[in-house]
Amino acid sequence: MSERIIDTLQRASMMLEAAGIENPKQDALVLLAHVMEVDQSSVLARLQEPLPPSALYGMDRVIAVRSLRQPVSHIIGKRGFWNHEFMVNSDVLDPRPDTETLVAAALEQPFDNVLDLGTGSGAIILSLLAERPQAMGVATDISAKALDIARRNAGRIGVADRVQFKESNWFDNINGRYDLIVSNPPYISEAEMQVLAPEVRDWEPHLALTPGGDGLEAYRRIADGVKAVLTPNGRALFEIGYRQALDVSEIFTKAGFTQLEVLQDLAGHDRVIVLNLE
Repeated sequence: MSERIIDTLQRASMMLEAAGIENPKQDALVLLAHVMEVDQSSVLARLQEPLPPSALYGMDRVIAVRSLRQPVSHIIGKRGFWNHEFMVNSDVLDPRPDTETLVAAALEQPFDNVLDLGTGSGAIILSLLAERPQAMGVATDISAKALDIARRNAGRIGVADRVQFKESNWFDNINGRYDLIVSNPPYISEAEMQVLAPEVRDWEPHLALTPGGDGLEAYRRIADGVKAVLTPNGRALFEIGYRQALDVSEIFTKAGFTQLEVLQDLAGHDRVIVLNLE
C-alpha cells in the first residue's frame, strides 16, 4: 500500500533530523518535489494523495544520500542565485546568497567588459552579463571541469555568445584590460576548514574553498597583478571572509590602492571589498 505524500514528507524529515540536517523539513520538501518532477507548491497541494511507488523509491534514495550530508544542490543538480538557476556539482563551489552582495554592487555602475577570476559555476559573471546585454566578459578558472560547468550555464542562461572561458591561474593567461574585475577567491584558512559543515568540507572542491595557511594568498596574488589589467577609472570587487576586511584592505593598500570600500551582506557581515583605480 502506498503511503500518502504527507507521510513521506514527515518520515523523510525525521530521518534527516536524525542525521543532523539543519533544515530537515525544507530539505525533504525540496527533494520530494525533485523526485516528483513538480514544484514545491504542487507537492503541498497534494499532501493527502498517495505517492506513486516509483517516487517512493526515488525519495528513499535521495534521503539516503542527503543523510550522508551530500548537499541538496548536488542531489538536484542546481542552485538558485540572483535571477537564475545554475547547474552545480562537486567540481564547483555552490553559489551562495552572500555573493549576491558583490553582484548588486557591481551593477551599481556601468561596465562594458568584465573579468571574473576563478569563475567556478560562472554564477557571478553570467548574472552580470544577463543584466547588461551590451557587455562582454572573460571567465577564468584553474579547473577545466569547473569551466565546463560554467560554459553549460552560459548556454542555459543565454549569454554564451558574450563570454570567453580561459583556463588560467589568476592572471597567467589574461590579456587586455577590463573596466570591471570580480572574483570570489578561495579565502578560508586552513584552520577554519576543519570546522566547516560536512556539506561544504566533504563535498565542495577544496581548491575553491581554501588556499591553505591564513586564507589570504589569493588576495596577495590578485593584488600583484590587478592594476595591469584594470582600465583607468576601473573597478574591482572581491568577496572576502567576514573577519578579513582589515587584512585584505592592508594587502591592497600596500599594492597602491587608496580608494577602498568594504560592503556588508544582508546579515551585516563584511563581505565585499571594492577597489577604485584612480
